[in-house]
Amino acid sequence: MLPPQGHNIGGRRVAPVARMTRRHLPYNSRMHLYLQTPPGPGAPRYCRIALEQDLLGGWTLYREAGTEGGRATLKREVYLDRDAALAAFESARDAQIKRGFKVMITQGIENAHG
Repeated sequence: MLPPQGHNIGGRRVAPVARMTRRHLPYNSRMHLYLQTPPGPGAPRYCRIALEQDLLGGWTLYREAGTEGGRATLKREVYLDRDAALAAFESARDAQIKRGFKVMITQGIENAHG
């Protein structure tokens, strides 16, 4: 049950239900990494790795890679349990770091740098 609108809970003001965004919804745990190659000749390459939980309890791993301002590819893998999905997320992260990518942005991750 949602608290009444406009009340403070734990020192934070509760937003009206109509204005709540996706990040406030408790069912959707999301982890996000943005990696990029160091500056060099040519356009820098990037890799975005995201792990999201769906409404049914499954997990989806998104891997997007490409050139800044150019073409990109997006791959999606579905996992039934969190442990397998998290292992795949960490494996994808480690593979990109080995290829010379640097972590630029993290969201929802306690220890994103391995």
